[in-house]
Amino acid sequence: MLKENFNDLISFLAVAREGSFTRAAAKLGVSQSALSHSVRSLEERLSIRLLTRTTRSVAPTEAGEKLVNSLEPRFADIESELNALTEMRDRPAGNIRITAGEHAVDSALWPVLKTFLVDYPDINVEITVDNALTDIVSGRFDAGIRFGEQVAKDMVAVRIGPDISFAVVGSPAYFKTYGIPQTPQELQQHRCINTRLPTMDSLYAWEFEKDGRELKVRVDGQLTFNYSRQQIDAATLGLGLSFVPEDTVNSELASGQLVRVLEEWCPPFSGYYLYYPSRKQHTTAFSLLIDALRYQQHVPL
Repeated sequence: MLKENFNDLISFLAVAREGSFTRAAAKLGVSQSALSHSVRSLEERLSIRLLTRTTRSVAPTEAGEKLVNSLEPRFADIESELNALTEMRDRPAGNIRITAGEHAVDSALWPVLKTFLVDYPDINVEITVDNALTDIVSGRFDAGIRFGEQVAKDMVAVRIGPDISFAVVGSPAYFKTYGIPQTPQELQQHRCINTRLPTMDSLYAWEFEKDGRELKVRVDGQLTFNYSRQQIDAATLGLGLSFVPEDTVNSELASGQLVRVLEEWCPPFSGYYLYYPSRKQHTTAFSLLIDALRYQQHVPL
């Protein structure tokens, strides 16, 4: 029976995840040569190559991929059990890693964390802002935040925010020059500010709905961004129309810097959800964060 060194297994997993000895060594806090020696020793003991190395990249072989898939859930369970031991301390403690899009962080996560972190000073939270649909399991995140429709069916989803509406906005000067679109299809004759989707590396088709009729409109213009703040600034400057979450432009709409159009084509939809694997064993710290983020919908009396 092989009795492998756990450090070698951890080294191998780090290189496989990062796709680079350099990045894996930096993450583990060891030298690249020590890491390379550790992985090579593991391969020699197993008498099989686990990684394919080139001058530009490192990737698991078929055997390496099989070992990764076998080891990752087991190490995750061990890590979860070790984290759970912090429950024996006087105060909840632990580390939580979350991935979320820019708007989700600003509108749903950060407003809650500002109080949560003060109440629980021994809980550390790492936030990765990423508008792509990150795989939280392979990325070693405890949870992610996305719109409900974007959450995979095998995940547990907890609603953490109210319904959201998107808005088509432009400056008064823009509409004076180019006119006001009366239907979504007319946007194709306007200067629009595009959004680049990081997951598919494609431009986002603006989505509309009215009386059960759904439309997707591909727009064109001078500018393309992958974050909404620049889109709002560009629209305020009269450089085109933007399609952004309504709450991000409330102040500009109130001041008259921006004007909203096609509102009847932009109904609200369910907002953000915190999601995580159903097999995850919660630490006290993670359970407290779920409770803090959970959206309490107020029903009028």
